[in-house]
Amino acid sequence: MKKNWGSKLNFVLLAILVCVVLFENDPYDYSTSHLPIDSGDTAWMIVASAFVLLMTPGLAFFYGGMVNIKNVISTMLQSFVALGVISVAWVVIGFSLAFGDSFYGIIGSPITYFSFKNVTLAPHPEFGPTIPFLIFAFFQLKFAIITPALISGSFAGRIRFRSYILFMLLFTIFIYSPLAHMTWHPEGLLRKWGVIDFAGGTVVHMSAGLAALAGALFLGKRKILEEKPANIPFVILGTGLLWFGWFGFNAGSALGANFDAVVAFANTNLASATSMITWIFFDRFRDGKMSALGACIGAIVGLVAITPAAGVVTLGQSIFIGFIAAIISNLAIGVFRKLNIDDTLDVFPTHGIGGIVGMVLTSVFAADVGLVYGEYNTFLMHLVAILVIGVYTLGMSYLLFKIVNLITPLRVREDQEERGLDASQHGEYFN
Repeated sequence: MKKNWGSKLNFVLLAILVCVVLFENDPYDYSTSHLPIDSGDTAWMIVASAFVLLMTPGLAFFYGGMVNIKNVISTMLQSFVALGVISVAWVVIGFSLAFGDSFYGIIGSPITYFSFKNVTLAPHPEFGPTIPFLIFAFFQLKFAIITPALISGSFAGRIRFRSYILFMLLFTIFIYSPLAHMTWHPEGLLRKWGVIDFAGGTVVHMSAGLAALAGALFLGKRKILEEKPANIPFVILGTGLLWFGWFGFNAGSALGANFDAVVAFANTNLASATSMITWIFFDRFRDGKMSALGACIGAIVGLVAITPAAGVVTLGQSIFIGFIAAIISNLAIGVFRKLNIDDTLDVFPTHGIGGIVGMVLTSVFAADVGLVYGEYNTFLMHLVAILVIGVYTLGMSYLLFKIVNLITPLRVREDQEERGLDASQHGEYFN
């Protein structure tokens, strides 16, 4: 039964492609719009979308360099393949579930923008009134692509490739899209609560981190716990590409070439720089060494933590956020390793914990409504949101892993794991 279902996964993907052809929508109608397009805003959003897309190949190098030499290609491909799989799924149904007409503030209607129906060049008054709706949809696509790719680091070296693809699709439909709707849609539940998530602390990083934790718990430990990274220069290259792309990730979330974008750009750089420096000096204080790997992880943690706050805090506050996030995530990695949870590349301590820290500190420092300004509602609502998202994402992710495992086995055989996934899953070798 499992083998039969697994062998038919390619036909499922083919069916999705057929749907796109059958329900192809003409996006080129601009005649009905009463909103003018701003050329500067549009140009920036095209560039920002390209920046964010580059983050996924950057993540592939970042993760690929950290695993052992037998799993480099498989780990990189688990990130890279999301560019194809999620792009198609997003057009068919993901975008509509995230930004379609709201059902109780929890999820969008699957028919509002099914196969990009009604996604045209005309601006949408709620989703970027100065840019074509089509570029907004594709900007959001880049976020949807990298989120399941982030998860893959937790179970690197022990998951079947086809099973991972199926999980990625289900995650996008049942976890990512509802969270995006609740957080960023005007009628979204969390947005109406007053939750501030400028660029994806909950939608991207908390969801990826918690799903990664669920995956590590479900799949169990690797047979051979090899800690020697295959290629540190790959990790450095990946960090640089991620840092570069993150400017589009955060500054692009202003949805225009405006003051918010400039503030987000500056805060993104400062938080990452501070976190990197904090991480390596903390390692030096504790272990006596400043490693390149530590510098790279620290930089990423800073980027994660500033994401929800990027456009709503000051430069000094972004430095503080980077500092605190580095200390907490660094300590969290040690704690989780003592708990004997095999999150291969520490996705939960970096992205999950980093996202939580960022969300809490956003509610502390957010301009005019943060705790430091004497406002308590935002802080309390962020705590409630963290709890709700945490329970839902962890529980639903674990359920999705179980469902996928019933359809096609998630974990490779022991002999395949020992050979390495490059050879056993793809018939390729990293030299």
